[in-house]
Amino acid sequence: MSREATRPVDRVSLVEMGPRDGLQNETRILTLEQRLALISRLADSGLQRIEVGAFVSPKRVPQMADSGALFELLPRKGPTRYGALVPNSQGLQAAIAARVDEIGLFTACSDGFTRANIGISVEESLVRFAPLVAEARRLGIKVRGYLSTVIACPYDGPTRPKRVAALAERLLDLGCHEISLGDTIGVGTPGTVAPMLDAVLHEVPAGRLAVHFHDTYGQGLANLLPALERGIRTIDCSVAGLGGCPYAPGASGNVASEEVVYLLHGLGMSTGVDLDKLAATGQWVSEQLGRANGSRVGQALHARALHLRTTTAEIAQGESHGP
Repeated sequence: MSREATRPVDRVSLVEMGPRDGLQNETRILTLEQRLALISRLADSGLQRIEVGAFVSPKRVPQMADSGALFELLPRKGPTRYGALVPNSQGLQAAIAARVDEIGLFTACSDGFTRANIGISVEESLVRFAPLVAEARRLGIKVRGYLSTVIACPYDGPTRPKRVAALAERLLDLGCHEISLGDTIGVGTPGTVAPMLDAVLHEVPAGRLAVHFHDTYGQGLANLLPALERGIRTIDCSVAGLGGCPYAPGASGNVASEEVVYLLHGLGMSTGVDLDKLAATGQWVSEQLGRANGSRVGQALHARALHLRTTTAEIAQGESHGP
């Protein structure tokens, strides 16, 4: 048997952010039934980690209302794990009651962004998180730490790589099983992402890191390459490129899941995701939201599917009504 045949498959884990990070920034609010249908479609496409809701104030984020009810309805069979964002102790208790598989805690590298987002400083957020992490771990619930503004902050300017590294290490020491590094406003390029990752990797192993790139300047896919080159194998993405950030004016959504899967499969990496099913889901949710599909791969696959259906129908009609 050849070495090529026995070489292990390089697998990348995708964390689908569309139902939470994506929908919470959309002006049109989906019904509980539509959100459930979206999540079911995403799971059916092969995605095994989906962040589906947030236990936050419905007055602040009305798109995430009824997250508890949503968890009650989720299909619990199969390998898919469902996560939720938790801002405080009250949110944690709601998440526990909803039987979440994973919670996400949210801080940033800059005080300006953290104060705008959750009303406290970075240091205060870490103090708040400590008992939440301890309680979640006691109950066997995994904790994901989100670290935003790893490249720059819309209020405080550029972020030093050493600052990112120090905060990532503190989240790891708190007990987070994974730290997601977020370029919240999407200003990063491979030239700024690479030194940030190098600094973080001095303190945190690649296997405990994920990358979370927004595509504001069209650099989301390019920024994945230095992460992949450095052994990071967990990527946050959002179907149809849904998302943005209410505290980062002009920021677009996460890099589109369809784009990420197309890239990774083109590199010979495995994701376990059926791209056609994923693209169909992206088109479906875009139509539910009354917005353009933010994924170029999704648009191309949708156009191809329409063309094939039209061609098939024309052939069938010709066969039925031909001479």
